[in-house]
Amino acid sequence: MIKSNTLELESLLVVRLSAMGDVIHALPAITALREALPDIKLGWLIEERWAELLCTRHCARSGPRSLERPLVDRVHAVYTKVWRRSMLRFDTWQQIARCRSELREASYDAVIDLQGAIRSALLSKWAGATVSFGSAHPRENAARMFYSRKVKVNDRDHVVEQGLDLVRAIVPTLLGSGSVLLPVDSDAEAKVDSLLSGTRRFAILNPGAGWGAKRWPAQRYAEVARELAKDNLISLVNCGPGEEDLAASVEAASLGAARKISCSISELIALTRRANLFIGGDTGPMHLAAALKIPVVAIFGPTNPARNGPFDTPAIVLRSPASVTDHSRHRDPEQGLMEITVGEVVEAARKLSGSDPRKLTAPDQ
Repeated sequence: MIKSNTLELESLLVVRLSAMGDVIHALPAITALREALPDIKLGWLIEERWAELLCTRHCARSGPRSLERPLVDRVHAVYTKVWRRSMLRFDTWQQIARCRSELREASYDAVIDLQGAIRSALLSKWAGATVSFGSAHPRENAARMFYSRKVKVNDRDHVVEQGLDLVRAIVPTLLGSGSVLLPVDSDAEAKVDSLLSGTRRFAILNPGAGWGAKRWPAQRYAEVARELAKDNLISLVNCGPGEEDLAASVEAASLGAARKISCSISELIALTRRANLFIGGDTGPMHLAAALKIPVVAIFGPTNPARNGPFDTPAIVLRSPASVTDHSRHRDPEQGLMEITVGEVVEAARKLSGSDPRKLTAPDQ
């Protein structure tokens, strides 16, 4: 049993539903919590789409931890986007009832909401825990009414540090280990090894982003790939759902220096573990690379790298002084983002080669 500020805990439910980068930002805090309290029963409530960040597709969602589910004892999945589109369907209400019942039966002593949204706070209540931790100033202010313990967090800090501050309400002496625990999927590892057969050094280029204002032009990624090829570095262009045409345009314009690749989350984890370099904007794959300590060239526009940039990995962040922090989902690339040149990105990539022990620019011996 864990005693925390007079609170006795044997189990804890973590709530961070989405999206990919935000779930990854929560991992350092929960990994540090797991290291500090190895015997506590940890559950995590997450959108099904992102569950592979916690558990491989073939692994049981609960039971003894393993390489396939290394961090939490139980994964609870929700489907809120699907539910919202089909609220009049009987099977939707059946799924909701099953999820609520599953959370209640787990009998968590406490809940910690790392999302700070009304949606996550409401879902936290499904667990029926008497104690709930959350930020005193959450992202959506109304969420705070659902927390029994409101934690002061500096919202000017990086979001990883904000997560660590929240978890320190449970373990005051918590130190961030700088590591994360991500699943290892043997099938994905084998597929990526086969895919990379004969490829010794490579960079992941990620031209996609959550909205257009964050997307550096595909043509420029292609030019970067051509320059990196001169350093014996192959460029693999990652594309998520709906980004196939974007990746294909980079591949075509690269004149053979880049090739597109589409991965499941487990495959992307395996691929990123093997990468020498990552180049891209403020996206989930970039935060995955940072979590795995891969050198990152981060191309930022309207979002603030002090809060959302690559954390605790060799990195060079490129952002024009003309960029203004703005989360409006504009379709066209932000003006400041367009001021970042191909030359600046290539120069940053070559500088980072010295921080990677695999010496990505060194010729084969």
